[in-house]
Amino acid sequence: MTNQPTFVFVHGTHSSSSSWTDLVNELTLRGHRCVTVDLPGHGTNGYFPPAYQAPQDLHALATEPSPLASLTLDDYVEHTIGVVRRAHEHGPVILVGASQGGVTVSHVGNAVPELLQRVVYVSAYCCVDLPSMAAYFATPENRESLVDQVTKALAGDPAVLGVARVNWRTADPDMIAGIKECLAADFSDEAMHNLLNHFQPDEPAAIPLADARGHADTWGRIPRTYIRFTNDRLIPPALQTRFITEADRLTPTNPTTVHDVPLPHAGPMNHPALIPLFTRL
Repeated sequence: MTNQPTFVFVHGTHSSSSSWTDLVNELTLRGHRCVTVDLPGHGTNGYFPPAYQAPQDLHALATEPSPLASLTLDDYVEHTIGVVRRAHEHGPVILVGASQGGVTVSHVGNAVPELLQRVVYVSAYCCVDLPSMAAYFATPENRESLVDQVTKALAGDPAVLGVARVNWRTADPDMIAGIKECLAADFSDEAMHNLLNHFQPDEPAAIPLADARGHADTWGRIPRTYIRFTNDRLIPPALQTRFITEADRLTPTNPTTVHDVPLPHAGPMNHPALIPLFTRL
């Protein structure tokens, strides 16, 4: 047992633990304990439909069944709790989530607050007043989101497939430009193509619809940090601010520690402005 915390990192939608690799490597080299989570159906267990490969079969891509269709937020939470429990055997745990990973962080906080020293949201969804990610999509604070630039690349109907299947390997230059504007506007073209090749096509359609609210008596008693990306075009700064405001209103004696970083949604997570924030947690 040690007093040094272990950072447990949870990735966002259509992603994997590899999204944290550069940050985790840097923190580890500075002496910090870190572990990354691959949520069920992601990472080495990710599913890449045969029609997604080159040459692509766009008709088949829109209809091929996905093993991720049956996954729920409960599956994500159960898996993450297992990682947190193992890490907690060796000392305190700081649970970090990016983007959609925030809903998993909140639910884990509801379930096992005693295992968490702090929760950290990195430009992430943090549902409080409204029940789900989907409920926040319709708010005024989300009006400037460019998520529609990503959903243009959807293959098939998520309601039928049970997954949101994004064709990140599209050859349409306008579609790629739109995705870049939404996720990584200041990335070079080379860095953008690298990012696209790290994404996975399928994400369970149930996750954005799941009740993901943090509860005052459990999650609400854990110290929390929100790292607000001020250049985010997927989760606009106004929506990130709403998450912070709602959380602070729910737990006025446990206010959020907030840091602003001028980054787009995709980071990069090893940006020099981010590293000191984690080293001081």
